[in-house]
Amino acid sequence: MYANDQQHRALLQSLAHRAMIERGLLPDFSAAVLADLDRIQAPAGVNGESVGDPSGVRDLTGLLWASIDNDDSRDLDQLTVAEILPGDKVKIRVAVADVDALVKDGSAIDEHARHNTTSVYTAAEIFPMLP
Repeated sequence: MYANDQQHRALLQSLAHRAMIERGLLPDFSAAVLADLDRIQAPAGVNGESVGDPSGVRDLTGLLWASIDNDDSRDLDQLTVAEILPGDKVKIRVAVADVDALVKDGSAIDEHARHNTTSVYTAAEIFPMLP
């Protein structure tokens, strides 16, 4: 039964890949996209240090962030966290991905994302907009 499941999954993946192409989408990342990705060596900024951004970037990874995305999602582009403050107040933080901090306009990654415009989720495979 296990081998049969693998064959069915491979067939579904093949169909999903073909459907992407038939609809004018790019199911795979090109060599240029992967080369761009390799050139990204570090996050945009960590530990309160700003990297090319005068507003600064703070490391808030110690907070208990939550996402509405599924556990297997590869697109965690928005997160929220609630902090209890003195006086029965609550601070709500919303984190939104700043892709422009790392992906430059006109780069291969940018062009791939512009072409597909979204991640595509199928039963057999996820085709992410960004690598």
